[in-house]
Amino acid sequence: MVNGLAEASFKDIPEIFEIELTNRLPLALNRYVPSFRELGPPDLCHVVKSTGRSGQRDLGSYHYISGVDASSSASLAAYINSLTYAIEDSSAWFSKTPQWKVKNGCYCCFNAFSRVDIRVDVKIPGGVNAYVIDLRGESNARDMAETYVSALLRAILYSDDPTYFLDAYRKLDPITSREGELRFLQAAEALFTKGWQVGSDPEIQVATVVSNHLTAGIMKYFGDSGRYQQVANLFEKLAVREPEVASLLARSYIGMNEEVKAVQIIAAAMRQTPQAYTLLHVQCDFLRSKGKHEWALKLARQAVNCAPSEFVTWEKLADLYIDLGQFDSALLTLNSCPMFTFNGRDAHRALPATKVHLPFHRPIGDILPERHKTEDDEAEPALQRLPAPGLRGTWARAYALLTRLVSQIGWDELLKTRSLVFVMEEEYRMQKAQGDMQQALGSANSVVPETGRESDLGSAVIHEDGTVVRPSMDDAASTRAMMAPPSPRLDAAESGELEHPSSAIPTIRISTESSRTKDKDEESEVTKVDAEEEPAVDTKKKGKGKATEEDEEEQHQDDDEEGQEIVQKPANGEAQTNGIDVHAPEKPHQETVRRWLDNLFMVLYEDLRVWTIFRAEVAHFKTQHVAYRKTGMEWEILGDLGLRLHHKEEAKEAYQRCLDSPRYSVKPWAKLMEMYAEEGDIQRSVQTAIRVAAYQYADYTEMSYPTLIARAFFKLGQIHGHAKINFTLLSMGLPEPILKIMNSYLQYGKTFGVEGCDF
Repeated sequence: MVNGLAEASFKDIPEIFEIELTNRLPLALNRYVPSFRELGPPDLCHVVKSTGRSGQRDLGSYHYISGVDASSSASLAAYINSLTYAIEDSSAWFSKTPQWKVKNGCYCCFNAFSRVDIRVDVKIPGGVNAYVIDLRGESNARDMAETYVSALLRAILYSDDPTYFLDAYRKLDPITSREGELRFLQAAEALFTKGWQVGSDPEIQVATVVSNHLTAGIMKYFGDSGRYQQVANLFEKLAVREPEVASLLARSYIGMNEEVKAVQIIAAAMRQTPQAYTLLHVQCDFLRSKGKHEWALKLARQAVNCAPSEFVTWEKLADLYIDLGQFDSALLTLNSCPMFTFNGRDAHRALPATKVHLPFHRPIGDILPERHKTEDDEAEPALQRLPAPGLRGTWARAYALLTRLVSQIGWDELLKTRSLVFVMEEEYRMQKAQGDMQQALGSANSVVPETGRESDLGSAVIHEDGTVVRPSMDDAASTRAMMAPPSPRLDAAESGELEHPSSAIPTIRISTESSRTKDKDEESEVTKVDAEEEPAVDTKKKGKGKATEEDEEEQHQDDDEEGQEIVQKPANGEAQTNGIDVHAPEKPHQETVRRWLDNLFMVLYEDLRVWTIFRAEVAHFKTQHVAYRKTGMEWEILGDLGLRLHHKEEAKEAYQRCLDSPRYSVKPWAKLMEMYAEEGDIQRSVQTAIRVAAYQYADYTEMSYPTLIARAFFKLGQIHGHAKINFTLLSMGLPEPILKIMNSYLQYGKTFGVEGCDF
């Protein structure tokens, strides 16, 4: 351990100390710049501290930061200069402890538009040197406007992402005044046509001018506070050059409750760009809000035709089928969704560290439990192994559709619907082999003149590997043919049911392994998830790639990359599907058209199994008048499970039980705060918001907006007004530092004119 770390640490700023100071940390980061795919990681600030004494070794540390004004190199240098006043001052006139000072620093900020890293070197005292590192590690000219917008987008989109966590990550308010907001809008307008260069959400395959991180950040920043007027003014100017921007403009007017104007904008834009699926989706959402699901369904089908390779179009169509109660069509549509590997947020590589310094001396931290692992941080292995929490991107969205489906029709009806619309794999393989046999032999209708009987096609044997052998081609046919089923062609011909023998598809029966009891079949079905070695979703793959997708005409092609079993969809909802009896009571191996959907069924089964056991135990303990006990982590997992399965009240109860344990976790408080805000319960919302604020400040989130608390307060403000929230805070008798923090969220609403701030 290096001496002097405690004296050299910042008072309230987190930092990670290097093992050995080489003044080359920014240079070491150069080789990681090409690995940043989209918005890039948060800004990194590296400083070197020195006592000025010849025998004292210098120390280097760094921390991550977002929200710093990156419009110029001078503003970035000013942040490094502000750190000179943040070092713990423990020296006195009689003390021999050396005084540490910031000697120099380097601020790294990634430009997501040009894929370069902006570096600002500061020497104290001395000058400022700004330069750019490109993908090859070379210096180039810099564009601070692009860097400014990139930094703002990271601050907005990373602000409340629960899946994105870094040690020593400090978050500041990205925009603090109306002037700063106006400057952001002007910069966004200038760079709007380049927005596709920064990438898009993982559910979008191809970033476009209206579907990218830039538009997502703009809509999130202004939409969470309900201030659509400013963003509507921006889109009005942009729609003149880009007609597709009308979809964003219409959403803004709908958010402002000016629906007539929004409809007029959509109608005019559809004449110019009738194939824009974003415009069709705006109409779908508007019609759904008015209860016109049949009309919305037609638009959703058109959107799929316009963008068949996008997940969101299929997702919207499946959602509408569920609204209309057409569950078989919803399942078929879900099966047709193109899936993409999840593309996570960019982050810096973890570097070796001597110490991670995480100070927290604010009074609001006194209400939090100790940050130590206790018995409440343990849970049953069955709960910890649930695969659903690990789903990301399109996989999570598809699973959300599946859980919505099962919440409406139940598990048994879902399985029945699945058996109606999907053909089993072995049945399809046997059917395909029979079709190949007919095509290969070319004598399906040939009749031997001497005997008047058909050729030996009807006696051909279909082996387990799919090969077809006629008796005339096989010496051992006399023994194997006994195992082959009689040709349905002959049966149908004899009974007179076959009018067109050349086009009929025979009914294929599977081997005697299928003659097991129904109970054993169902048992093997539900226990298959334990034997399934392949993970449901490969959420650790990086990069966004389109998973295998088939058109409806190509559903019978096998995909070598994903190893998915492709089976045949039914032409209608009847029991007979292309000559195969899907109501057969014995089905030894059931798989859907795509392997990933079958895996999601297994994930859903695990969730339902655990939830059913949990509710049965609760009911049993209630009848026995015995307290039902779980650890804090178990209650939290059960709360998440209840939300996934659309059991909101039971999930709320689980989160409330989780609060009884002294466990350090913000999730139950945040979830309850969102639920209370939706219900309009101002007292409980404020009480939970205080705890959430304490956890956020403990994690160095020193920003007011956009945050979960600001969103909850603004939602309450639309109902009760900000004055009532303020009076509720005053009535709670909070200490002055805590009251100041809570009022900062309301102060943002007052500064920017959020709805409800004036009453």
